[in-house]
Amino acid sequence: MNTSTLTTTALTVLRVIVGFIFAAHGWQKINEFTIAGTQAAFTKMGVPAAQLVAPIVAFLELAGGIALIAGILVRVFAALLALDMLGALFLVHAPAGVFVNDGGYELVLLLAGGAAALALTGAGAFSADRALFGRTASPLKVLA
Repeated sequence: MNTSTLTTTALTVLRVIVGFIFAAHGWQKINEFTIAGTQAAFTKMGVPAAQLVAPIVAFLELAGGIALIAGILVRVFAALLALDMLGALFLVHAPAGVFVNDGGYELVLLLAGGAAALALTGAGAFSADRALFGRTASPLKVLA
C-alpha cells in the first residue's frame, strides 16, 4: 500500500471507531441514564448549567458520533466533540488523575485527541464529505 492509501485507511478507521464510541455514549446518556438522570449527574459533578448542558452533550455525542461514522460534516462535529471532551476533562475528570477506573481522564483525553485529529485532517477519501464537498471548485472544499 502507498502512503495515501494507508492514510485514507487510517482516517477511516479512526473516524468509525471514535464515532462509534461517541454515539454509544450519547445513546447511553439519552436512553439508559435518561436526560433527567444525566442532568442530575452533571449537577452532582459540578458541571455549570447542567440542565441545559446535559441534553446538548447527549445529543451532540449521539448525532456527532453518527456523523463521524458516516463521514458527514466531520470537521465541524469533530471540533465540537473535542471541545465536549475538553470540558469533561477540565470540569470533571482531571482531579481524579489519569486512570479511568479512578474516574480519571484517560478516555476523555483519548477521545479529545481523536476528535481533534479528525477536525484538523477531515474525514478522508472514504467519506460523504469527500463525495459532497471534495470537488476542487467547491467553495465548501474546506469541509472535505
